[in-house]
Amino acid sequence: MAEISYATAPVPVRADLLAAHRRAWQRLARAGNWWTGAERVAMAAEVRQARHCTLCTERKTALSPYAIEGAHDRASTLPNAAIDVIHRVTTDPSRLTKAWFERIMATGELSDAQYVEIIGEVVAVVSIDSFCWGLGMPLHPLPEPEPGEPSRYRPATAVHEAAWVPMIPVHAAAGEEADLWHVGRTANVIRALSLVPNAVRQLLDLSAAHYISMENFMDLTWGRSLARAQMELIAGRVSALRECFY
Repeated sequence: MAEISYATAPVPVRADLLAAHRRAWQRLARAGNWWTGAERVAMAAEVRQARHCTLCTERKTALSPYAIEGAHDRASTLPNAAIDVIHRVTTDPSRLTKAWFERIMATGELSDAQYVEIIGEVVAVVSIDSFCWGLGMPLHPLPEPEPGEPSRYRPATAVHEAAWVPMIPVHAAAGEEADLWHVGRTANVIRALSLVPNAVRQLLDLSAAHYISMENFMDLTWGRSLARAQMELIAGRVSALRECFY
């Protein structure tokens, strides 16, 4: 499998960013908790297809995306419910609703854990693709899927709280999940992926390179080339532009 490279980038790219992106691409190609490597790579193809999908474009410009019916311009044979999740989360995430989520679950095509794994992979692919666009570089070729079956591992401590899906309670990250928030604190936006612990690990891995690690999160003097205050200003602006309701 050809490795991700930023050798032709117009500016130097930090080694930790390159390493995190390579790890994400390696994970993408392998079987996860609930999807095969081939299915996970297909998810990435759908993320890219969503940006050219006629239905997604019509929904994005509509007063309500739920008023527009139709079929997605798809790039894979993933279940229809999975296609809808990927396309909506990629193109119009600020207008997702719990009623929509419940309709997706009612189709019987996805489990709650399969849904969470999809979200984790969409986040990873959008993050890395956006990094390429920011550099003015072509998108990385998707990896070749590796053989193997999903582990079907589901943490026994996950329970329904405030999120749409079960989460591991703040004080219950122990045993195999002890590393998820080993600093003793976390955020609900991270816990929301904890039904699939590897999705949390990937999120934290990418976040540490793109933004800030959990170990340094409460240190308001921490920074890289930018000071922490500058980092937060940019993060807040990006969140506003992305209509992040969190």
